[in-house]
Amino acid sequence: MPLKGFAGFATRKALAAVTTIFAIICLNFLIFRLLPGDPIRMMFRDPRVSAEQLQLMTEKFGLDKPLWGQFLAYLQALFQGDLGISFWQKRAVLEVIADRIPQTLLLVVTALTIAIILGILLGAISGWKSGTRLDTFILTASLSMYSIPAFSLGIILMLIFAFYLSIFPLGGISTPASGFTGLGYWRDVLWHMFLPTISIVFWYIGEYVLLTRSSMLDTLDQDYITTARAKGLKEFAILRNHALRNALLPVVTATGINLAFAVAGIIEVETVFSWPGIGRLVYDAVMKRDYPLLQGTFLVFAVAVVLANLVVDLIYGFIDPRIKVGKAE
Repeated sequence: MPLKGFAGFATRKALAAVTTIFAIICLNFLIFRLLPGDPIRMMFRDPRVSAEQLQLMTEKFGLDKPLWGQFLAYLQALFQGDLGISFWQKRAVLEVIADRIPQTLLLVVTALTIAIILGILLGAISGWKSGTRLDTFILTASLSMYSIPAFSLGIILMLIFAFYLSIFPLGGISTPASGFTGLGYWRDVLWHMFLPTISIVFWYIGEYVLLTRSSMLDTLDQDYITTARAKGLKEFAILRNHALRNALLPVVTATGINLAFAVAGIIEVETVFSWPGIGRLVYDAVMKRDYPLLQGTFLVFAVAVVLANLVVDLIYGFIDPRIKVGKAE
């Protein structure tokens, strides 16, 4: 008997996510084996390494097996949490990635939280005051911020406030050999992350303002808003209790997707500010042609996006029962 209601909806979404993740695993396996070059030779660039030693390493990593045999070994290692060994750092790929994720999450979560709060506030005001000068100003500013890439704004901010004015540090996550501990250390970290955070916030504020404004305009045309006004409710009460609450549904979707994509998509910002996160790790892996590390980060990014989509779909389905009904039909 098929599951109904939210349980059936959640089951269908979970099965779709598992299927997508398996397809990603297959693609992740094939892409890096279609790249030109010998990965063993890339790992051991010393010309003094003999052909016999290279052959031994080829057999050790299972690269002498047929493609299907390599894929089975890859799946077995993957289920054991083994993403391989980094050519560059000579450490387990999963360990290298795990070391960088907290720094990226600190930057991304802080920036997105600020952007969401300000974006929703300004977007709601813009939609509520549609057609006024205030709406025009907010809309123009939002479009301007949304059109500037985060890394371009980061370079501008760095030149002005770090290079010329020397108000903020040029990059990094903390002052080298500062000896800061406790509250002093975190104050130093916040000082270093100010400019990269602002660079990300400006771009995402524009997106959230435009999204909230559009959703607010659609909500204000609904009959229940007209009914609330006919009952004599105050405008602020209508905005807070009726219009804004329903206008936030698309924002929930965007937030989950943005969180996943932001973790994978701030490579440029982390590179500009030398922020030791996973984005900078990808850049370094590309420059050093560290294929196992690139393969591991690609898999982590892709799975994060799929899981974020799943969580957002479940939250959306829980909030809006019409989603479950539509899927069931």
